[in-house]
Amino acid sequence: MKALRVVAVVTAVTALVMLAMSGTGTRLEFWSYRTGLSLIRYAAYVGIAATVVSLLALLVTRARGLWLGVLVASLVAGLVTVAVPYSFSQTAKRVPPIHDITTDTAEPPLFVDVLPLRANASNRADYAGDSIAQLQLAAYPNVKPLLLSTTVSQAFSRARAAAETMGWEIVAVDSVAGRIEATATTTWFGFKDDVVVRVRSEGSGSRIDVRSVSRVGRSDVGANAARILTYLGTIAP
Repeated sequence: MKALRVVAVVTAVTALVMLAMSGTGTRLEFWSYRTGLSLIRYAAYVGIAATVVSLLALLVTRARGLWLGVLVASLVAGLVTVAVPYSFSQTAKRVPPIHDITTDTAEPPLFVDVLPLRANASNRADYAGDSIAQLQLAAYPNVKPLLLSTTVSQAFSRARAAAETMGWEIVAVDSVAGRIEATATTTWFGFKDDVVVRVRSEGSGSRIDVRSVSRVGRSDVGANAARILTYLGTIAP
C-alpha cells in the first residue's frame, strides 16, 4: 500500500519537474524550443499517470493524516500538468498557424534596425501578404490601427512610453521616420518576438500601426495579436 502512495508522489513530482523544465531549459538555451514543446507533451502523459495513480492510492489505501494531504497534492499536481498542455493545445487549434501579425495588412510597418538581430531566425521578416492577411483578418478582426486626435509628435511620445511600459527591449527610436523597433521576450519559453511601431498623420490627428513577428515557430499561438492589443490598449485614452 505504501509503495502505491510513493509511486503516486514520485510520478506527480516528475510531471511537475518536466513541465517546469520545458520552459526553463528552453529559456536558458539548454535545448531547442522543439525539445521544450516535446517536454510539455510528455509532462501531460506523466501527469495523466500521476492523476490515475493518486486517485487509486486515495481509494485503495484509505490514506489518513499526512498521507491524505500528500496524495491530494499529488492529484492536484497531476491535474495541473495535464491542464496546462491541454489548454495550450486547444489554443493552438483555435488560432491560425501564423506568426506575423500587423494592424496594417495592406502596408505593414517594416523592420530596419531589428533585421541584424533576426539574421539567424528561422522566420523571415518579409511580410507574406494575402497568404496570411486573410487568416489574420478572420481570426483577429479586432487588431486594427489606433487613431488619435493628437499630433504625430504627441502620439509618438505616447507610443514610446507604452513600449517601455510593456518591458520590451528597445532597439531603435526614430522620431523623424515615426518608427520604434523593439524585442519582446515571452515569459515561459523566452521566445524572441520583434515589434515595430509606426506613427503617421491621419487627417487632423495621428495613426499608430504595430507589427509583431516571432523569430521561430510556425504558429505563435495567438501571442503576437495579444501583444499588439495590450500595447494599443496601453496607449488608448
